[in-house]
Amino acid sequence: MMRKLKPAALALMLACVAGAVHAASDDALVKKGEYLAVASDCTACHSASAAQPFAGGKAIASPVGEIIATNITPSKTDGIGNYSEQQFADALRKGIRADGAHLYPAMPYTAYATLTDEDIHALYAYFMSGVQAVDRPTAQTHLPFPLNLRFSMMFWNALFLNAPGYQPDASQTASWNRGRYLVEGAAHCSTCHTPRGFLMQEKTAAAFTGAQVGSWYAPNITANPVSGIGQWSQQELVTYLRTGRLAGKAQAAGSMAEAITHSFQHLSDADLTAIAEYMQSVPDHTAFASGATRFTQGTPGNNLAAFRGDAFATPVSDEGARLFSGNCASCHGSSGQGTKDGFYPSLFHNSATAEHNSSNLIATILFGVERDSAQGNVFMPPFGAQPNALNHLNDQQVATLSNWILHRYGNKDVTVSPEQVAEIRRGGPASPLVLLAQLGVAVGVLAAIAIVLWLLWRRKRSTLTTGK
Repeated sequence: MMRKLKPAALALMLACVAGAVHAASDDALVKKGEYLAVASDCTACHSASAAQPFAGGKAIASPVGEIIATNITPSKTDGIGNYSEQQFADALRKGIRADGAHLYPAMPYTAYATLTDEDIHALYAYFMSGVQAVDRPTAQTHLPFPLNLRFSMMFWNALFLNAPGYQPDASQTASWNRGRYLVEGAAHCSTCHTPRGFLMQEKTAAAFTGAQVGSWYAPNITANPVSGIGQWSQQELVTYLRTGRLAGKAQAAGSMAEAITHSFQHLSDADLTAIAEYMQSVPDHTAFASGATRFTQGTPGNNLAAFRGDAFATPVSDEGARLFSGNCASCHGSSGQGTKDGFYPSLFHNSATAEHNSSNLIATILFGVERDSAQGNVFMPPFGAQPNALNHLNDQQVATLSNWILHRYGNKDVTVSPEQVAEIRRGGPASPLVLLAQLGVAVGVLAAIAIVLWLLWRRKRSTLTTGK
């Protein structure tokens, strides 16, 4: 009897071991997919609420209108629970949903097209097994006609979707290749930092040289020593990506703050170093190679003495100084010097005040700053129309305050107008495509009216002729 039991017990033990190995393998695959989802910053767009990650519903500002992020949980009614792995891959690489409809390139499938089969497989395993299903439909995207015709994206893809797959460069190090794979693929850095053409395609010849992203400006991150980050050390790049702050140079806000909070700070040291190594090699042939950088302009100082002593009772003619004193000086210091630990940054030697594009300064004032990292939460209150705004500044006041800061602490050649503030408050400049679409609709309506009037005239003329 014992002899018969031994083989059975051995078989059972082997089955258990095999099952444990398989389960461990599945767990490792799901963990790899989770890491890739973090590197891809999926949650920044697809999570309107931290309580329901990936459930969609968040409105993504774009130059052609708001695009609603979809539910990508494994819900079989409202998410991607019925997607096959091939359909999942097609959505990531080709921008095509399971029902055959095309996605808009606000979903960075032009970058995800470089993801390897192995990484797609891991992502699929994570979203199907490691994400909680949320049965909640999301609102539909409504763009103006004819941009709402999703099938038109097939022509856009034919022109601009180049998906050769990832090919490592044998002449470079393994770390450099890993960095390139992350930057151009999962992290999709070019989606924000590369300027776009008339049809909203990335201008690859000017890759990473800076671009407007809604209300914010994604700056030049090439190796150019003046307009880019060529003077940053590799460790400084890693520090910025890990914390969202680099004393005396830059702080992350807007969508970059989201990327720090949800993505970059969670990557391994090896991957952050790889990203830094690759970015230090990215050339910029379009910008100046000499002059002042956006990290070295401005000096401390103020003209707030008029608020003190005997002069306090005298009306101050400089409205900018008054606005600065009442809204900024308590945190950033009366001379714009910030705090020693850099928690409140200095306003000089600051990319937000020295950039040739004033969008980030305006947007910071209007919308504030919030990001999380291992160093804690960073928060600057907004001064726009939000309920939690410290003070509600109008467009003229924001322009006046911005110009005062720029003149004393930043790029003196930049001037902000109330009209610019209003544009940033609305979500940034609109694409010429929207105006063209509106003109096209107007022309179409006028043409239709003209045809109807012509047909009525023909009919009336025919009736009169017959009557004779």
